[in-house]
Amino acid sequence: MRFNFRLNLVFLNDMELDIKQAYLLLGSNLGDRELYLTDAIKLIEQKVGTIFAKSAIYETEAWGKTDQPGFLNLALGIQTALSAIDLLHTVLKIEEHLGRVRHEKWGSRLIDIDVILYNDEVIDIGEELKIPHPEMQNRKFVMQPLAEIAPNAMHPILKKSVSEILENLNDTLSVAKR
Repeated sequence: MRFNFRLNLVFLNDMELDIKQAYLLLGSNLGDRELYLTDAIKLIEQKVGTIFAKSAIYETEAWGKTDQPGFLNLALGIQTALSAIDLLHTVLKIEEHLGRVRHEKWGSRLIDIDVILYNDEVIDIGEELKIPHPEMQNRKFVMQPLAEIAPNAMHPILKKSVSEILENLNDTLSVAKR
């Protein structure tokens, strides 16, 4: 018995090496926006992994399609055993569980959860998944909350830190900490 117990401990320690660090951006611009963010965070903790960092909530103007209500956004740092594609599928299921229906690109939404960074990996699975998020460096509503929790995280393609990207960002969109 004792021998088996030690083998299990070694196995558990090996599994811990597979834990990845990822950053997510959450947003909502319909209904009780703060409640949707809170519910999404709870489900992320249950289904995805450990949250090790959470930004403040930011009130932001709509980006892309501007004739819609403003968003609440926040960034999360998570540790997960999920692969990048499984992480994407899990957050999509969380969105669906919370009532998200995709009608139009950049349209209003109850909840939106984007995978921004996954370790220092560059992943391109066509339209399904691109990491780092292909527009992150152009969006103040992504970079400002992310810089709050991960200023030194590196963009794996641009080879610049989140804080460097934010400092040089030309996006004039209103993004205000609540």
